[in-house]
Amino acid sequence: MRVFSVGDIDLFAIVRAIGWPIWPLIFASIVALALMIERSASLRRSRVLPANLLQDVLLLRARRQINPDVMSKLEHSSLLGFVLAAGLRSEREPREIAAGTIEVAGARVAHEMSRYLTLLGSVGSIAPLLGLLGTVVGMIDIFASQQAGTSPQQLAQGISTALYSTAFGIIVAVPSVLAYRHFRTRVDGFLVDMEQQAQRLVEALYNEASALPKRSNE
Repeated sequence: MRVFSVGDIDLFAIVRAIGWPIWPLIFASIVALALMIERSASLRRSRVLPANLLQDVLLLRARRQINPDVMSKLEHSSLLGFVLAAGLRSEREPREIAAGTIEVAGARVAHEMSRYLTLLGSVGSIAPLLGLLGTVVGMIDIFASQQAGTSPQQLAQGISTALYSTAFGIIVAVPSVLAYRHFRTRVDGFLVDMEQQAQRLVEALYNEASALPKRSNE
């Protein structure tokens, strides 16, 4: 009974036949899978943009229940909470300074959400090259070992085995590139939503003060 076989293809036998060039590709596939799992967990909406968080924050502020403990919990609750906490800490500052503080917090959050995405995209880019390297090395070994009288069937089998390396490279590259673009799109969407909610916080903090009735000098 063959283990890890597809039809009549024994994957272990192919890996052994390809030799050392396949190991960097296997390592790249493990790295890509680990990054996909990690980013899928880290970029969940509940961890980035919890529902109704801004409304809860404004309600607590209206009730004057914002204290250091609440601020600490808000800051560590989610990435949006980190941005909102930065805005609340700058409430007594001029509007421009508060907006700048929120912008700095947003830049840090954007960096946090984009973590490892460059590496994932790099894996998707280099995987086909690693596969091609395995094929080229295999072809060199095949033709270097050929002697007079070698059967064409053996030569064809050796070439097909070498070409499996390129196929493995493409198999690793396609999911990696798709995952990279998916996560990048998700991050961009989160940033747009976060910017809108931060703007709503600023409007609530500073328009409230401007909406207060002014005293008459008469």
